[in-house]
Amino acid sequence: MVDVIRAWHPQVPQVQEVLHARFDHHAYPAHTHDSWTVLLIDDGAVTYDLDCHDHLATPTAVTLLPPQVPHDGRSASPEKGFRKRVLYLEPEWLPESAVDAAADSPTLLGTDALTEVTDIHAALADPADALAAECGVLALREFALSRLTPVGEPTSDAPLARRLRDLLDDRLLESFTIAEAATELGTHRSHLVRVFTRNFGISPHRYVIGRRVDRARRLLLSGSSPAEAAVESGFHDQAHLTRHFRSTLGTTPGIFSRR
Repeated sequence: MVDVIRAWHPQVPQVQEVLHARFDHHAYPAHTHDSWTVLLIDDGAVTYDLDCHDHLATPTAVTLLPPQVPHDGRSASPEKGFRKRVLYLEPEWLPESAVDAAADSPTLLGTDALTEVTDIHAALADPADALAAECGVLALREFALSRLTPVGEPTSDAPLARRLRDLLDDRLLESFTIAEAATELGTHRSHLVRVFTRNFGISPHRYVIGRRVDRARRLLLSGSSPAEAAVESGFHDQAHLTRHFRSTLGTTPGIFSRR
């Protein structure tokens, strides 16, 4: 029986679907997906067969299931169910060359992968954080590629990083995606995020949030209300500003302006 299940299609490039579920007794029969499946176990454990090999998914790691490879799934303990969060990503999210490697080794160990996937789900909970979710999906791609494909030579491409920074500055008050920026700059979105982060030490999303918080801070000091500052600095609404303002400066816009 299914105790809890929630699924939705977010407006985020490369994300087909998001699923949150808790199962007490359900067992998945063998099946395939046409997408990359990123599985995060929050409670319990899942044993599954992937490409005729047994594996175990636990809360200590991220599981990456490749498209078109049969797998099943069931609770590792007959007395206990499991709780999971799943991202279904476009088949083009990773190259075809990564499919066999993921089938052989579907477990992404380490806190980096866990943190990245957790942050993606947190961003997907609020449509205002779509850019954060998109950047997270691209960062997770780089992490997965580093585990599944041979390491290539790093590239700096500082001119491209500066072009993206200029574009982000020009569109600071607009809603846009990295996919749109990559099309305009004539490059791949993953490469764009990689060179920006390598050159400036911060992801494009964090750069935009920092610039918007800085703008809101100046507006508040000039007498704008938190609601006005949110609109005039590119945030979705006052709640969106408050969340990032507190995270960046350690206080709320209202308290900041009163002091």
